[in-house]
Amino acid sequence: MMAKNRKRPGRTRTKRDNRREPVLLSKIDPQEINVREGEAKSIVCPDCRSWHRLMGDTKLKIREHCISDKVAEGQKHVRCDGSNQVVALDITVEQWTEAMLAADSTATGRRSARQHYKPLPAPAKPVTRMSPVPANVADALTAYREHLKKCRARTTAGRCGGTHRCADGARLAALYAQLKRTQPLRDREARVDALLARYRATTVWAKHSEATVNGKKTTAKRSGTAVEDTNNVCRIHPATTVTEFRGPSLPVRQAS
Repeated sequence: MMAKNRKRPGRTRTKRDNRREPVLLSKIDPQEINVREGEAKSIVCPDCRSWHRLMGDTKLKIREHCISDKVAEGQKHVRCDGSNQVVALDITVEQWTEAMLAADSTATGRRSARQHYKPLPAPAKPVTRMSPVPANVADALTAYREHLKKCRARTTAGRCGGTHRCADGARLAALYAQLKRTQPLRDREARVDALLARYRATTVWAKHSEATVNGKKTTAKRSGTAVEDTNNVCRIHPATTVTEFRGPSLPVRQAS
């Protein structure tokens, strides 16, 4: 019995192919096969379109596989017809590498630039619905009291009541406290700014007055300062009076 179960020496068991014509490497898209040296050779099965290893050294065949690795419970595995398909290397690995590089450059040139879409900004709040920020203590206190009156009349949860304040009520209360605390400093700054503005205005007017007095002779017209002074005086002349713009001092001709 023991002698019958022993395998005969010198005989090896080999799997047969699927009896189809060999698939030529030159006819396969370079992206669907990997025959790089030092890596496991693999190919996309022409039947099930999934990656599988190539077995063998001299005669390459697609490893036997099923159509789907995941099978429902109670069903049988169905072997793919592309199992044991022979692949013939009719071109060298260098030629396949060149074809791979050419295909990659062509695909890169066809690929369009990636577009980044920014989210649209939220529409701005209408001006009619914007509430102005109180600028002084009185306005802040008025806004705070109006908010308490409206908020306590609501029936929603989280409204102002007792010592509890909602988000808007707490914000208005904090603004009122801040303005009340900084009001003396802001009043002092306002007085200083007013004094500085008055000083600057006085200085400017003094400079203009000094320049007008000192430069009266230089700014007078050709007729002299007397005519210039008379011309600058605003008087009401009755209809029966004679104008003062007459006499030998009044120029009647244009100087050449």
